[in-house]
Amino acid sequence: MYHYSLYYRFLNYIILQLHKKNFKKKCSLFCELKRLFFFGILSLLAMKGVLFLGLFLFFQVPFSSSQLVPAESRILFQIQQFLENPPVLQQWNKWTNFCFIPQSPSLVITCSGNHITELTIVGNKKSPFESLKSSSPQALSGKFSIDSFFTVVTKLSSLKKLSLVSLGLWGSLPAKISRLHSLEVLNISSNFILGEIPSSIVNFKNLKSLVLARNLFNGSVPDLKGLKLLEELDLSGNNLGPKFPSLGDYNSNNLVSLNLSNNFFRSEIPNGFNKFTHLQNLDLSSNKLVGPMPAFLFSLPAIQSISIAKNQLSGALPGSVSCSNNLKFVDFSSNLLIGKLPACLGSSSRNRTVINVWNCLSSTSTKSQHPHTFCEKQAIAVKPPPRTSGEKEQSTVKLGVVLGLIAGIVVVVGAFGLLIFFIVKKVMRNRVESYRNDSFAFEKNSTLSKTTDGGNARRTMRMVSLGLPPYHVFTLEEMEEATNSFDPTNLVGEGSQGQLYRGWLRDGSVVLVKCLKLKQKHSPQILQQHMEMISKLRHRHLVSVLGHCVVTYQDHPNTASTVFIVLENVVNGSLKDHLNDWRKRDVLKWPQRMGITMGIAKGIQYLHTGGVTGNDIKLENVLLDETLTARISSYNISLPPKVGSESPLAGPDHFTSAKEAEKEDIYQLGIILLEVIIGRPINSRSEAEDLKLQVETALAESPSKLRDLTDPCIRGTFAYDSLKTTVQIAINCLDKEPSRRPSVEDVLWHMQYSIQVQEGATNSGNLSGNQSGKLSGKISGNLNNKFY
Repeated sequence: MYHYSLYYRFLNYIILQLHKKNFKKKCSLFCELKRLFFFGILSLLAMKGVLFLGLFLFFQVPFSSSQLVPAESRILFQIQQFLENPPVLQQWNKWTNFCFIPQSPSLVITCSGNHITELTIVGNKKSPFESLKSSSPQALSGKFSIDSFFTVVTKLSSLKKLSLVSLGLWGSLPAKISRLHSLEVLNISSNFILGEIPSSIVNFKNLKSLVLARNLFNGSVPDLKGLKLLEELDLSGNNLGPKFPSLGDYNSNNLVSLNLSNNFFRSEIPNGFNKFTHLQNLDLSSNKLVGPMPAFLFSLPAIQSISIAKNQLSGALPGSVSCSNNLKFVDFSSNLLIGKLPACLGSSSRNRTVINVWNCLSSTSTKSQHPHTFCEKQAIAVKPPPRTSGEKEQSTVKLGVVLGLIAGIVVVVGAFGLLIFFIVKKVMRNRVESYRNDSFAFEKNSTLSKTTDGGNARRTMRMVSLGLPPYHVFTLEEMEEATNSFDPTNLVGEGSQGQLYRGWLRDGSVVLVKCLKLKQKHSPQILQQHMEMISKLRHRHLVSVLGHCVVTYQDHPNTASTVFIVLENVVNGSLKDHLNDWRKRDVLKWPQRMGITMGIAKGIQYLHTGGVTGNDIKLENVLLDETLTARISSYNISLPPKVGSESPLAGPDHFTSAKEAEKEDIYQLGIILLEVIIGRPINSRSEAEDLKLQVETALAESPSKLRDLTDPCIRGTFAYDSLKTTVQIAINCLDKEPSRRPSVEDVLWHMQYSIQVQEGATNSGNLSGNQSGKLSGKISGNLNNKFY
């Protein structure tokens, strides 16, 4: 700039001298020269500035590589085809320079040394966890092969970060994923990946972040002690459990964030957590964790957020609990905690959010807490049996000795079981006769709230043994309070017989309230006798009635107008929901399905021995509780003829005889057996007959034909002889001639045999039916159907 200034001064001097000599023409010429020279200098300066700025930006902006190796470019195009060309990849073509693609939240490709080191692809397909309320999930088609897909992905050997989110991936995660030796971040969340987490995952020695959330993983988590650099672990929204995962050496643990929420872990929180000195965020909510609340969690040096809500933690927190200064959020609601809150978790704590509702705490508002007895009773029910040292020693016994012991035990238990069965059958027959004799033994003016007579005393004992509250006659005011004056937001369902509301009793328990409009011919006295009979039905495999309320017409005080029936609330949905929902169906392996159908049969047996036949035994009327125990929700008890032929709890009594109604229940049980075998509901009797013929033919032809008809979710989990026995039971139950259908006792006997065969094969590791062959096609068909 200094040189340009000198030139400018020299030019001005020349022009001034020309003026003095009156060289006007030359002056104008030189003036023009001056102007041109001046603008020339400015142009040079501008060009130099642009060049300097360009060079500055060129060296400051990071770039991955000049060109990606052709082999990895081809791999990316293969990934595009495997993922069925999702929207985020649709712009790729043969001229795409992958290392210079602009980064976005949905797509990141980073290159170094002509190789890809980071690949992030985020699609828009809803996972099972995210699509529970939508019409259907959005998995890739049946042509997709997860094994072939990861065979291609693992060829990107320089990858340090791999994120494949919401892309509809389905199938079992192959062990070959461990070929990505340099991987530091693995995120395969929000997909449909099922089965167990492969143990080869621990081969990622450099892994810092592992996110497998919102998939269909089940079983135990492999020992993660080899992942010494792991800082983030997110396994939420799966079906993992019941054993709490082993997180390796607590002394050298680097975990900063741990999320295991929405799984099925059922154990105590390990004491080793007190050595998690780097842990900032902990989420163990919505599991089945038991035992005391570990007080040391609140004082971890780096902890900022803790969520342990919706578990079964019990006991009282010590008053001396101290909280870390970094702790900002705590949620331990919906557990079984008692006593008072420590000072650092009380209302006096500042800058800290604490959620503690629906426990049995005495230092908070009673409106959001259960009574003390509720937590004591529930804690006893959920406490797992203690492990003995013998269990650990059994793992060292030689295989031959174990098999010999198992064979001997099965024989002895089988013989002993038959003896017990006949004894129990005889005892039950005696109890049924006693039950029949006192079912209608009521005084004319007796009330349901009295417990002084023998019948009511026996009824109360039965209720307590099942963990149910005593039967109660409610007032209309109590019904309105429970349902918030029958608020439409509490309406669960509505049918021809009335409405069903969700309600909350004064002790905090959740119930269902069935509201039935009755005809004038229903008298309160007869209804009271009818409800008394229903109140006596108490069985583990029935949804029990907890109480009722009868409302009469104002102008006809002797005639009932409305009856409110208070029922248990079974929160885990129906068996139909589980078979229609891909996520829930995958939880129901063969042993679980055998247990559920055995429970249904036991419930039917209890009803039949009490003379209750012609029940509405369907998938939607079989509810499952949190332990997957079957509960029949619709059973038929006919009212006396002068009152009417319908029960407020069930459908019409349209059978000509009790024997015919009994055989109809057996037929419905046969349909349910077929449905749990094939893994979907049957919509008509003609369809049931067709399926019966198919399984009958397959049973006669070959084991492979029969396995091909089964639900892919149970393949690899059943013993063939167990499956074969259950299929034969279903075929017999579906006989067109009712007289040839078996009794419920015969069904139970053969089902018990099927379960014993299954247990023996499980213990010896001799299970049939791999998840191969037609799995892809069948999953494709299932995923193309609606979940609900």
